[in-house]
Amino acid sequence: MNTAELLVQCLENEGVEYIFGLPGEENLQLLQALRRSSIQFITTRHEQGAAFMADVYGRLTGKAGVCLSTLGPGATNLMTGVADATLDRAPLVAITGQVGTDRMHIESHQYLDLVAMFAPVTKWNAQIVRPSNTPEIVRKAFKIAQSEKPGAVHIDLPENIADMDVKGMALRRDSQEKTYASLQSIQNAAVAISQATNPMILVGNGAIRAGASEILTDFASQLNIPVANTFMGKGVIPYTHPLALWTFGLQQRDFITCAMEQADLIIAVGYDLVEYSPKRWNPDGKLPILHINLTQAEIDSSYIPKVEVIGDISDSLTEILSRVKRQGRPEPAALKIRADIRADYEQYADDYGFPVKPQKLIYDLRQVLGAEDILISDVGAHKMWIARNYHCLRPNTCLISNGFAAMGIAIPGALAAKLVNPSRKVVAATGDGGFMMNCQELETALRIGTPFVTIIFNDGAYGLIEWKQMNYYGESSFIHFTNPDFVKLAESMGLKGYRVESTEDLVPTLKQALEDTVPAVIDCPVDYRENLLFTQRTSQMSCLL
Repeated sequence: MNTAELLVQCLENEGVEYIFGLPGEENLQLLQALRRSSIQFITTRHEQGAAFMADVYGRLTGKAGVCLSTLGPGATNLMTGVADATLDRAPLVAITGQVGTDRMHIESHQYLDLVAMFAPVTKWNAQIVRPSNTPEIVRKAFKIAQSEKPGAVHIDLPENIADMDVKGMALRRDSQEKTYASLQSIQNAAVAISQATNPMILVGNGAIRAGASEILTDFASQLNIPVANTFMGKGVIPYTHPLALWTFGLQQRDFITCAMEQADLIIAVGYDLVEYSPKRWNPDGKLPILHINLTQAEIDSSYIPKVEVIGDISDSLTEILSRVKRQGRPEPAALKIRADIRADYEQYADDYGFPVKPQKLIYDLRQVLGAEDILISDVGAHKMWIARNYHCLRPNTCLISNGFAAMGIAIPGALAAKLVNPSRKVVAATGDGGFMMNCQELETALRIGTPFVTIIFNDGAYGLIEWKQMNYYGESSFIHFTNPDFVKLAESMGLKGYRVESTEDLVPTLKQALEDTVPAVIDCPVDYRENLLFTQRTSQMSCLL
């Protein structure tokens, strides 16, 4: 047995189902070992796509997704997806091929110090230089990747080491016991909530990772405390719940700002500062904060908790709930804000202006997709509208990259989502800019039989940057481009292609595409004049209730 074969045995022991990646000269031994493995190797069209697939696989399953590249340019292509997994808290193991150890001391073809290169974007990384250490390195990699806060790790395998004979076996996977908060912190939290007159819950992605959706909803319901979620915390509480204030995190004033300004205690549950900086919602640090999470709060002058409850989130909420002495209903202001949010959302139900307003496009998406179906959002102007206007009944049914916020994630992410949930409908929502970054992975989706729908918010520009430029300078520059015929492009790849010619066409086109047995692409012109109109409306918003 050589080192590559032992590495594959270790990956099988970790329960790896898929490896996403590209073949190369320096990972030949590993690829050969995978031929005799239960692990399915999915050949992608670009290493960035492979890393994004592993990223979304990890986020949806809680198990580390695995991606593979060769050395040099293959490894550098992985970097964006690996960094995204780390800042979006998705467990991922990246494996790179490498030149032989006998070539590392001299200038060598395609050689880069990959351990040094990946160190800033991973939780941990290592190079295998002794074949017998392989089981320890793999076990450590998966344990670190999957521990809170989850993220990416990296294993570098030189080609001469991969081919060396070795004796060894995979290490036993140890179970990670739950940790529980101290009784004193739970009691302090209960007192803080009991004394607050207008508390508000801010829930983040950590609550989803902890499986705390049900208890969080019960906690809010019994204590009559309104709840807002971050972009990555959608679905923790159903958006139809009367206490749900929907999503906060836009970098400008909105309805939710009013609720934050009137709160006298923020109960942050599973909230991560990378999701939305506290300097935007608590700039002077005066809002009292109760931090409930598996890990301690980061140090930030705008986020200094009054109480920290560190331990299993579900258990912490249960114990706090049993001790809180709080009666009454939410403040009328919070209920008024929820009514205003819903009225703003519903006003686009019958708006048939064309090009399609982003609010209408997202409203119709919500009507067509079921509670368990999955929407993967790329990054761009459409992401801001999806964050604000696409609402969820279940956790992990709308995935938004908002820690690293990487363009190009939607299509490879949708492929991974369909692999994990083959019975659910999956939609990749992307701008025309993001679409052209990884559209080649639609061929991968066709080849492996993962049909999903890609809807393109088409404005012929980098719309989010134009929005920012107009806000700052009143003019835009360097953001326009031309596009191919997306329908013909899809058809040339063996996919289904659709073009929305009127807003009335949108729902029937979506329904048809979701029934297709091959990946489908919908080209939808979008009216991004709404971006600046939204900025103007919200800048004039009054919180006097």
